[in-house]
Parts: sequence; C-alpha cells; structure tokens
Amino acid sequence: MTINEIQEEIIEEFALFEEPMDRYDYLIDIGKKLPELEERFKIEENVVKGCQSTVWLHSFEKDGNVYFEADSNTVITKGIVGLLVRVLSGHTPQQILDTDLYFIDKIELRSHLSSQRSNGLSAMMKQIKIYALGFSQQAKQA
Repeated sequence: MTINEIQEEIIEEFALFEEPMDRYDYLIDIGKKLPELEERFKIEENVVKGCQSTVWLHSFEKDGNVYFEADSNTVITKGIVGLLVRVLSGHTPQQILDTDLYFIDKIELRSHLSSQRSNGLSAMMKQIKIYALGFSQQAKQA
C-alpha cells in the first residue's frame, strides 16, 4: 500500500467514531496493540526529544525501504506513534520525506490533544523525517 492509501484507511477507521472520546479510546487501543520495542532499542539515542512522555523510535533500512519500531511509556502516546509507524514504515526515504501527513488533520488528532502532546506529535514527525533524511544521504553516498 502507498502512504496515502494507508492514510485513507486510517481516516475511514476514525470516521466510524462520532464522539471525540471514542476516537481517543481507539487511539488507546492502537497503543495497546503496538508491539513492545525490544529493550536493546530503549536507549537514549532512540528517545524522541520534545515529548512529554518517553518515546523510543528505532529505525532501520532494508532493501531500500525504511522501517520504524516504536514504544512509549504512556498508552496514548504509544497510539500516536503507532499511527505514524503504520503510515510511514516500509517506504523509501524519499517517499517519507515527500509525504504530507494529512490524516492527522482529517481525523482531528491534533485538535483533541493537549498542547504538550501536540508538541510531542510534531517531535515524532520531525524525528521520523530526520531518520529518513539520514537513510537518503547514506543511499546517495553508497
């Protein structure tokens, strides 16, 4: 699936919930279902700076695509990073860099987050793009 197809899928899923609390509960469910990150990746180097909660984001490249694994010490934040991982993992660095993450506004995610969590979301998105940029530069040097 393309990044936009995954975004559309998420938009459809969240459209099933009319009440903001139901969307919040769904986000919690996403967090609970996200596989726990291996302890060896829960290191300072993988901590996303700018998040109120602790968020670990591990990335690796395989066959020209970038993959992300993530975890958090809070289930809401784990749900948020889980959505980002779902959308962006398994795509080329350039696709990730070029992506407009429009699903965030379409599902009204940011509008239902505290300012601190919203800042954390921005920090997670920025970190993912930094990882993609690093893999893009490595590919150009190879």
